[in-house]
Amino acid sequence: MSRVTRLAGRVVAVLVAAGLALFLGAGPALAHAQLEGSDPPDGASLATGPSSVTIRFSDTMQTGFNTVTVIGPDRLAYQDGDAVAANDSVTVKVKPLGPAGKYDIGYRVVSDDGHPVSGVLSFTLTQAGTGTGVPVNGSPQASGAAPGSTADAAADSGSGGSPVWPWIVGAVVLVGGGVALALRLGKS
Repeated sequence: MSRVTRLAGRVVAVLVAAGLALFLGAGPALAHAQLEGSDPPDGASLATGPSSVTIRFSDTMQTGFNTVTVIGPDRLAYQDGDAVAANDSVTVKVKPLGPAGKYDIGYRVVSDDGHPVSGVLSFTLTQAGTGTGVPVNGSPQASGAAPGSTADAAADSGSGGSPVWPWIVGAVVLVGGGVALALRLGKS
């Protein structure tokens, strides 16, 4: 076997090993928390409003940095206080609801791995309640966009997706390994 063939074989082996290490090592880092359910369930029809909304995820949620809104068909907010994280769930209290119709539950929470998770769920109130919501100020909902909607997602262009740092580290390791291999084989 010629020296060039051996060198090419080693380079290919190093590239394959580095590629496998990069892809297999990044797998757990790319696994973000997923929505697992809610109370009330998404799409539920309720005769009376819930006293709280709980959203469950596949990962532990960080405390703080969590927002849950309950926006009624009158475009008023009905959540009462801050969202509270406990283990894999985030809960917010709900004021007495107002008009019958669809209520959107918008959420933006931070999982234990530091990645934000956002979306929108809904339920329908079939009988009007006696409550009155409060105006939503300074948020996409105030302009008529439901939390987690396309308009809200456009404003939130920096969240989600894969982190770029594993790719940069992998490229640096790959290039560094290739240079070290070339220098070592060049001396042989």
